Amino acid sequence: MTDLGGFHDHIARVDLTDESVDYESIDQEDAEKYIGARGLGVKYVFDQGPDVDPMGPENLLALMNGPLTGSQVTMSGRIAVCTKSPLTGTVTDSHHGGWSGARLKWAGFDGLLFEGKADEPVYAVVEDGEVELRDASHLWGMGFHETRDTLEEEVNGAYGRNLSVMGIGEAGENGVRYACIMNEDDRASGRGGTGCVMGSKNLKAVVVKSTTKMPKPADSETFKQGHKQAMQLIQESDVTAPNEGGLSLYGTNVLMNATEEMSGLPTRNGKFTSTGDARGGGFRSDDEAFDAEMVSGENVRENILVDEPTCHSCPVACKKEVDVDVMHKGEEMNVRTESYEYESAWALGPNSGHTDRDEIALMLQRCNDHGMDTIEAGNMIAMAMEMTEEGKLDDIGEGIDWGDSEEMIEMLTRIANRDGELADLLAEGPRRVADRMDAHDNSLAVKGQTIAAYDPRCMKGMGIAFATSNRGACHLRGYTPAAEILGIPEKVDPVEWEGKGELTATFQDMHAISDSFDICKFNAFAEGIEEYVLQYNGMTGLDVSEDELLTAGERIYALERYYNNLNGFDGGDDDLPARFVEGAEGAVPGQGGVEGSLVELDEMKAEYYDVRGWIDGVVTDEKLDELDIDVGPGTGVSAGDSAAPADD
Repeated sequence: MTDLGGFHDHIARVDLTDESVDYESIDQEDAEKYIGARGLGVKYVFDQGPDVDPMGPENLLALMNGPLTGSQVTMSGRIAVCTKSPLTGTVTDSHHGGWSGARLKWAGFDGLLFEGKADEPVYAVVEDGEVELRDASHLWGMGFHETRDTLEEEVNGAYGRNLSVMGIGEAGENGVRYACIMNEDDRASGRGGTGCVMGSKNLKAVVVKSTTKMPKPADSETFKQGHKQAMQLIQESDVTAPNEGGLSLYGTNVLMNATEEMSGLPTRNGKFTSTGDARGGGFRSDDEAFDAEMVSGENVRENILVDEPTCHSCPVACKKEVDVDVMHKGEEMNVRTESYEYESAWALGPNSGHTDRDEIALMLQRCNDHGMDTIEAGNMIAMAMEMTEEGKLDDIGEGIDWGDSEEMIEMLTRIANRDGELADLLAEGPRRVADRMDAHDNSLAVKGQTIAAYDPRCMKGMGIAFATSNRGACHLRGYTPAAEILGIPEKVDPVEWEGKGELTATFQDMHAISDSFDICKFNAFAEGIEEYVLQYNGMTGLDVSEDELLTAGERIYALERYYNNLNGFDGGDDDLPARFVEGAEGAVPGQGGVEGSLVELDEMKAEYYDVRGWIDGVVTDEKLDELDIDVGPGTGVSAGDSAAPADD
């Protein structure tokens, strides 16, 4: 058990096969070594066994909060969902904001561990330190929004006041490998297929009811000092200042115009580095409406913004709710949805060959209701568009043309329901599509997960971050654009590769810490390790140093890598799509401000592995000992080895 402040020392282990619930304590050593949320969640997933089938009953689905979740700490409303990914075969963790993380803490829990598979659909009700399973047969087949509204009435709660609902739509039920778990106001644990795992267990939703019961710091003076410093930095930041900073005014989509202008916006499945470069290269060259500005945060705020909801304990309010009228298939539709995010607007817009702002809002709404990762869905459609152009889908007898936004809207619903051969294929994700259709040249994936909205030819740090992310291509494992675009903590040259391995490792460790607290990464645009230490020590009563906390972040990242190593992943999987490294026919290498630029991946990997102390992407046994990771058999790789052993 643990007596650290910020913990209830209360975990529910739910066996869905026999519909039983057991309650257990948290090991004190684990709580100190792995912090909470992401760190502890990954440890639970590791202990379940790395070789489990991601869609089998033995896979663990861990919903975890951290010691700072639900507290007065700014941006402390997040929750981590940890499992083995059906999309990548790696360990994955995916987080969402809103209020469900805080309410889970207020309801008396540090986490929920779901294993097994229910015979029939069920949902879980969490309240006052207990979990109850109820029949969900009547909910199966519903989209998330109808599910949420139905459950609000069934459990006699007040959505937005004392009630949160985390659940899946049709995509999770139908085993779409990038299905996600949705939460109340269209917040998503988006990446890695967490909703697919939830659906494979016949678990439709988790409902959390609670009043507000913020955890009390063990050391109130230290906590108060850290909280005061953090609030001051957030209010003074050009990025996070409430009602003034770019993130507060425009949300994450503040980046659309910035990346476009620096030729850092992958366009038309990453063939071009911005919409302007694409027009200059002959793609929609006579269409002035094909312009990233049309879907930018500034355009959204001026034309379709209707509300700016926020998460627990967050003054930034980066979420942008929009309202549009769209004519689709002869029918006028009114769409109100949250939120018009940068990554989502890019994947469903410029990377798919169009910039229809209002139709993208309808696409977002459909993805959210079906419970499907917007980044992966948009990238899969862009991949299909390129394959259509090259004739690789001729045998299927259908395809989808560049920029056909009307057909994209229909395709999203078809993918969620696996309706038709093409939709069923795209539901499998990029690696399986590439293998089946000999389309590896068309995939923008790393380890089976597609990239986000940052072109690695322009931002070399993002290149090594995509490649070495433990959950597949991801901007949130190590957000180097903070330094490459925003100059936080200091400005670095985005097209220079030297130093990016070390920069990426530092960001990865810092994000592992914040994900384990569990607080929003956006606090890192203002706060630093000093504020982290003060608030963490103040809440828990510990007395860790900055170096000790950073070591905990490294330990969490290494445990994830170790899990992947035991599943056969090594440095050969730390790759990038060939068009970024080798170039490709047509418009690449890069255009505009990065003309002729390709990614020096091998050089950055060597630097990164040297910083990490890994051998060819494998955690050495010496490094496991150094970080006090004393679980599993070890990788069998020592610091004296020149390369990892071949996969069996």
